[in-house]
Amino acid sequence: MNTESPLSVVLAGGGTAGHISPLLAIAGALEKSRPGTRLLAVGTPGGMETRLVPAAGLELATISRVPLPRKPSADLFRLPGRMAGAVKQAGSILDEAGADVLVGVGGYVCTPMYLAARRRKIPIVVHEANTRPGLANRVGAGLGGHVAVAFAATRLGESRHVGMPMRPEISGLDRSAARTGARRALGLEPDKPTLIVTGGSSGAQSINRSLAAAVGDLAAAGVQTLHITGRGKAVHGADGKPLAAPGYRQVEYVDGMETVYAAADLLLARAGAATVCEVAAVGVPAVFVPLPIGNGEQALNAAGLVAAGGALIVADKAFSADWIRANIIPLLQDKDRLARMAANSEHLGIRNADRRMADLIFDVASSHQQRPTQQRPTQHGRKQ
Repeated sequence: MNTESPLSVVLAGGGTAGHISPLLAIAGALEKSRPGTRLLAVGTPGGMETRLVPAAGLELATISRVPLPRKPSADLFRLPGRMAGAVKQAGSILDEAGADVLVGVGGYVCTPMYLAARRRKIPIVVHEANTRPGLANRVGAGLGGHVAVAFAATRLGESRHVGMPMRPEISGLDRSAARTGARRALGLEPDKPTLIVTGGSSGAQSINRSLAAAVGDLAAAGVQTLHITGRGKAVHGADGKPLAAPGYRQVEYVDGMETVYAAADLLLARAGAATVCEVAAVGVPAVFVPLPIGNGEQALNAAGLVAAGGALIVADKAFSADWIRANIIPLLQDKDRLARMAANSEHLGIRNADRRMADLIFDVASSHQQRPTQQRPTQHGRKQ
């Protein structure tokens, strides 16, 4: 690392918001901690990063997406050639950026970036968001990367627990101060017990169906419900029109989850890593209905918060209108229990994960700088 020029940090990750959001939070903390740091994000052409990263004001480069086949197929035989091409592209990006350190948060882009950085003896920092590590980040850890994790239960090399980097609008949220304004912004009454339901930007049909069958009972119990259905997943009644009921409001999407967290007395949601860490950080009582497909990572993500008394968990197949009546309505009517859950949640949460990551990245770069100078291998290729 050249001490006379700004530090050059390349951040790799993408595909989903679960990777992009922490990447952007880390980038923001790096710039705030050391203004003038040169930042470059790297993703793949088809990921959400092509929209979200430039919108955040961060430069983006891309390399070819190389999925890793799970079963024997023709793609498996083509994998070595595809990976070699992606590693060459990654090397060109690192060379042109004059990278002092590579930070990876997961996604297809990370494996070739990790391999190219290793060849150049560029230090690697890995952030793993899920309790069950992804394949790319297992590669990064195996290549000697310095590993940080969002959940204490994650097992990935000699990792340190830093939490989940999140937007300052969330990490700095004062729920009590923001509650009234948030409810008004969402079209809710300021003083009624409030349930907010979300299945994420894509929605969750099983959650939507069960909630729709219970809206009358919720209203009868004095609960107002904001139902964030997901884009294109509006819930309809028997008349074919969007479902309407007293105390019930549905929208497809809310821009800014900090408003949701401030408004909710109780959040009902899937258990994605970002959601679990965010509700813990700001102290929102939650009920998690983990996604029933995949490798079971969502249930693992929620386990620590549930054990700490900050949340409840119910399997997707067990979640029903009857379950809502038996569990959610009594909970919303018990202010003392909600207060205990909020305190338990906030006790476990971490608000400054972005700064912890920035400190780790600067420490790794500084330690690398102090090593005897070694000639980095170079790899030439066209600019991506």
